[in-house]
This record gives sequence, structure tokens and C-alpha cells, in this order.
Amino acid sequence: MHPSEVLFQGKRQPLLLPACDHYCGSEKLMRKSMALQQELGPVFDITFDCEDGAAAGNEAAHAQLVASLIASSDNRFERIGVRLHDIDSPHFVQDVVTIVGAAAGKLAYVVLPKPNGLDDVRRALEIINRVAVPNGRAALPVHVLIETHGALHEAYDIAALPQVECLSFGIMDFVSSHFGAIPAAAMRTPGQFTHPLVVRAKLEMVAACHAHGKVASHNVTTEIKDSAVVANDAQRAGAEFGFTRMWSIHPDQIKPIVKAFTPRLSEVNEATNILQEAMAVNWGPIAQHGRLHDRASYRYYWTVLQRAKLAGLALPESAAAIVNSTEIH
Repeated sequence: MHPSEVLFQGKRQPLLLPACDHYCGSEKLMRKSMALQQELGPVFDITFDCEDGAAAGNEAAHAQLVASLIASSDNRFERIGVRLHDIDSPHFVQDVVTIVGAAAGKLAYVVLPKPNGLDDVRRALEIINRVAVPNGRAALPVHVLIETHGALHEAYDIAALPQVECLSFGIMDFVSSHFGAIPAAAMRTPGQFTHPLVVRAKLEMVAACHAHGKVASHNVTTEIKDSAVVANDAQRAGAEFGFTRMWSIHPDQIKPIVKAFTPRLSEVNEATNILQEAMAVNWGPIAQHGRLHDRASYRYYWTVLQRAKLAGLALPESAAAIVNSTEIH
């Protein structure tokens, strides 16, 4: 049995995705992002943007371009998704038919912006599946933007949908939806981590994700020149709020975000030592450095190794052996 099967006792292991989700909308930036992903490897995802990326009146041609890029051989790792228009947009169905119809097999996921609640997500899923299933994709992963009052209120139920693998917090639309009751300063640091209404929204969304083993993705940092700001936001999003993924809107933001969410080598070594001892006693309890460990803590350390591998960290040989193991020793 694989360690994940032992530690999660027949339950689905919580989903893990690359820590950085890089958004781009123009053809130039989409091609540049694909080239960067080929260079760095699948340590970050790319999301092609149809909602804000296309010029008004050019939506159909933009969707065709997105479909052709995703279906191309340049999509080497098949870790490119697309943000569609919102469910009430006249362009939503066109996006689905054009992009999902042409590239269902190579799409990593689709992103649904601005749903007003669970019913909107379900409506969107029905339309997506009507196109995806006949094109060989029975359960195309869906990411949902939580940026309206209704979606936040029903975030727990949205995260429970089997096809939904990630919820993303849309801070700008969320703040704007309060019509001045939340100041603009709450869209950026430090306000985004201290304003009570924004903090409440983030924590409720993150809690909904973790309750259902889904991924919680943090909003953008609008600062694109100072990588220290991006790194600080990513570190706080993960360490203080429980996010495991974050948006990027500029190529220079990708590496700081990935680094912030990557376990340190000391954590990897600790996880490796604990799991090696656990495997030696068939996952029974152990004591290490005066601390008791059992399957509850083993699940945590197993996730540390999984996150390190996903981030492209060069794992020590012993750690790689655990991650790649197929049976209990």
C-alpha cells in the first residue's frame, strides 16, 4: 500500500496544486508565460484570462486563440487553465464551446468568476460538462472565485462539490462590493491582513476549502516591482491564513510566491526522518526527540514532502524514496 492510502485510511487525500497561479491575458504574455513554464517546469500553473484579457468586441477571437494555445504542443505539462467569462455574461457559453470543446483533454482547469452562490456554480458546471464529457473529459476540474457576498456565504457548499478543486479569493471585487464601507487600503498590505471584514472573508473561505480537502488560493499582490512585498504577502497568506496557493499577475512574482510556499529543507529533513521511523514500525506510534508522533502527525509530514516535490525542490534521496514508495517496508 502507498503511504497516502495508509495515512488517509481510504479517504481521498487532500488536493495539492502548484503554489503559484500565474494570470495573463494578451497573446504576447500568454506565449511568454508558456515559455517560462517550459524553462522552470510545472512548478507554477498558468491561467489564460478571457474575462479581463480580451478587448471588448474581440471575445470570440480571443477564445479561439486561447483554445489553440492550450491544445498546442507548447502546453508541455498540461498545467494551463482558463478563466471564463462569468455565468451571466453573453460570452460564457461561447467560451465553453470554443475552449473546452477544442482543448478539453489538455485543460488543467477552468475558473468561474463572480458566481453569486451555489446555484450559479451548479449552472456553470452543467454547461461545462455538456461540452467536456463528449470531448473525453468526464470531470474537468473547476476553480471558483469567491468575490461576492453570496459566494462567500455558500463557500462551504461550493467547496463540497466534487468537481471543484480550488477556491480563490477575489479581494478587489469583494472590497468594491461593500461600496466604500471597506476602504481601498484593505485591497493591499497591511490592510488586507488586518481589516476585520476582509480577514473574516479569507478565513471563512480557507476553512471551507480545508474542510473538504480543496485548495485555497490567495488574491493578487498589485505591487509588481518590489519582490519583497510579494514574498511577504505570500508568507503571511500561508503562515497566518492557511492558503496553499496564490495568484501572480507578473512573471517577476512567480519565484517569490513559489519560494514562500515551499517547505524549508529543515522541514523536509524532519518529515523524512519521522516518516522513515514510522514506516519501520508499520505506521505505529513513535517517539522522536521527546515528542510522540502517530498517524495524525504523519499526515502532516507526508504533506510536507508532497508540497516540496510539487514545488520542484530537490529532495534528499531518502525523502524521494518515501514519496515514490509503493509499499510499506
